[in-house]
Amino acid sequence: MLFSKKEPYPRNYPNMPVPSLEPSAGQKAQMDRKFGMFIHFGINTFNNTEWSDGSLPIESYKPTAIDADSWIKTAYEAGMNYVILITKHHDGFCLWDTHTTKYSVNYSPVKTDVVKEVSKACEKYGIKLGLYYSLWDRHEKSYKDDEAYVQYMEKHLTELMDGRYGEVVELWLDGEWDKTCRRWQIDRLYNLVKSMQPNCQISINNTIGKFNNRKGLPSKRYMPKNYQYGDPIRMFPCDFRLWDPHMCRADDPKIYTFNGKEYYLPFEYTICSRKEMSWFYCDEYSKKPLTDAEEIINNYRTLVNSGNVMVINLPPDKNGKLVETDVKNLMYIADKLSIKRKID
Repeated sequence: MLFSKKEPYPRNYPNMPVPSLEPSAGQKAQMDRKFGMFIHFGINTFNNTEWSDGSLPIESYKPTAIDADSWIKTAYEAGMNYVILITKHHDGFCLWDTHTTKYSVNYSPVKTDVVKEVSKACEKYGIKLGLYYSLWDRHEKSYKDDEAYVQYMEKHLTELMDGRYGEVVELWLDGEWDKTCRRWQIDRLYNLVKSMQPNCQISINNTIGKFNNRKGLPSKRYMPKNYQYGDPIRMFPCDFRLWDPHMCRADDPKIYTFNGKEYYLPFEYTICSRKEMSWFYCDEYSKKPLTDAEEIINNYRTLVNSGNVMVINLPPDKNGKLVETDVKNLMYIADKLSIKRKID
């Protein structure tokens, strides 16, 4: 049952992070991955919107194909070492084989398990798999009942993390602004994931700062460029820091505090291939300007030199294909960084 506000947080689960001034083995492995691809794909793709409220008709999800092999092949050729795939965005639509909700691919015109297809391609090309999951859910009826909704999320995370999709190296949690980490029971979710995927690195967006009760987000003082040694961890437990799409500075500090204890947390920078924060594909997507390649190259070098990582979002279109100009720009970046690979 949901614990009372008088109980300590976090609870004494067996898989909690250990205070440390040095990176753990899992954090070192994440830092070594350096460069990855974010893949936003879902019901929003077919409705020309970035966010939706869970009311879009499931019949609208109808990709003509899902070419996951080409997504991961592109990541491999661009010198990337992992991908992060959307599994459920704020709309609540699930992209994997689940019967926990009828708002999923299982009940759509195209029943392909997208997570499975991506995991198979990752295994083929030697790319590590990471998953994005929105805590916020604008479709699920149990959402207003904290305990019932945590149980709903536990079912999802078990399906995603129990090994049916192989190793999962990262879990990117989003939508946290609607509740506190205590109400989400992040400690409980963190422990569950670690019990199945011990090396999975977990974080929650807007990780650092103090809760702003009016907006639910930390103030600009806690943007990545303003992080200071010992700043408070807002979303605990976690293994690294997130605040998309903001970049950290070259002398990015790594030590942050929760309940008076210090934790080492690297930073993952997430950016869109297009300007204007274009996460999902839309009909006007190709007309939007590309994010400057030289800016990405310089930021990559800054991040890697400071023990951090970068992911670039390349959203597949309605035909399940990456956009050609996105791929061309990415390959230019990889070439300039001397990390481009060839398929044997």
